[in-house]
Amino acid sequence: MNVLVLNCGSSTVKFQLVQTDADMIADDLDRKLARGVVERIGGKSQLTFKIGGKTALRESRPIRDHQKAVEEIVRWVVSEDSGIAEINSPSDIHAVGHRVVHGGENFKASCRIDDEVIEGITKCIDLAPLHNPANLKGIEAVVKLLGKGTPQVAVFDTAFHSSMPPQNYLYAVPYQLYRRHGLRRYGFHGTSHRYVAYRYRTLEKVDKESVDIISLHLGNGCSACAVKDGQSIDTSMGMTPLEGLMMGTRSGDIDPSLVEFLCEVEGFSVGEVDTLLNRQSGLLGISGLTGDMRDLLFEREETGDRRAGLAIDIFCARVKKYIGAYLAQLGGCQAVCFAGGIGENSPAIRSQICDGLESLGLKLDQQKNEQQMGDSRGWIVSTEDSPIKIYVIPTDEELLIARDTVRAV
Repeated sequence: MNVLVLNCGSSTVKFQLVQTDADMIADDLDRKLARGVVERIGGKSQLTFKIGGKTALRESRPIRDHQKAVEEIVRWVVSEDSGIAEINSPSDIHAVGHRVVHGGENFKASCRIDDEVIEGITKCIDLAPLHNPANLKGIEAVVKLLGKGTPQVAVFDTAFHSSMPPQNYLYAVPYQLYRRHGLRRYGFHGTSHRYVAYRYRTLEKVDKESVDIISLHLGNGCSACAVKDGQSIDTSMGMTPLEGLMMGTRSGDIDPSLVEFLCEVEGFSVGEVDTLLNRQSGLLGISGLTGDMRDLLFEREETGDRRAGLAIDIFCARVKKYIGAYLAQLGGCQAVCFAGGIGENSPAIRSQICDGLESLGLKLDQQKNEQQMGDSRGWIVSTEDSPIKIYVIPTDEELLIARDTVRAV
């Protein structure tokens, strides 16, 4: 089955084309045929499409909306220019899987999209006003391009965390606010954390129910997840992705009274404070330079920039604090797994996070840590005698979405 995976953001559409079926999933033999992204939708957009590790198309041209972006992706995939032997016409795209950011409390697993599912996603727009409308646009675009006969599947970022117990997802505010407005912690990056848990058990050759790990998705967006018996029991992001770890431009955990304080002393509106916390804080806010960890590491090492170093120190301290908290919740664990752009590609950050955690059972092997790639599915960077293993597991949300699509269809 050829599955087109779409991840529609507010101004981007990422895609991957995956060939897979039940047998290929069982043998871990899925084939990734192509991938790419359309960026800056609504203006002069950048299109980057790749086959394997090679860029097949990179150009700039106006893309007015998500409908046009999906059209360009499908047009290229089925064209001779793409060189994808398995795809000769739109009918060769057998199903489409969508990353949907928020499923609220109703969607606890991936499901085939019908009118009822679309209505449910629409009801969650208030919980994800930037993301769910874009996800719906992607679904609508596929219907117009490929017709209602092409099955579509929604894979929810929040679904993996639906197993959290009430003591971990409820806020300590009047209970009727939860009943009335769904005010609670939902968590995000669920597809990534679920993939990390899956990949860990395949590497360790254990059953799903035997997986007790801490998963760290560290990228521009960051979250931690405590996995007990193969299920999420706690995660750092909350009702929105703002809560939890320090991120590229998001503050993570703060005193809620800062909102009122900033409105009073700076004259900000609530909306302006929200923008400040989501887009002007985090690594960018502390460093005053950038939200990109690669640039901050360069500035710290090459120029000795104090605030770049401070931003990195705060980032690592926050992650370390969550590791300690989740070790307490889990009563110990088998492994701490690093994923995401920073987690997978930054030995320096992994080293700083793990430094001082030896007494809790995490012993990093510096030589292994500096070797950027072992098994492409994941590799161990802890010492042989470390009570808790330390893994680097490159996350693959698109593959999981493609597999969920096959299962649902």
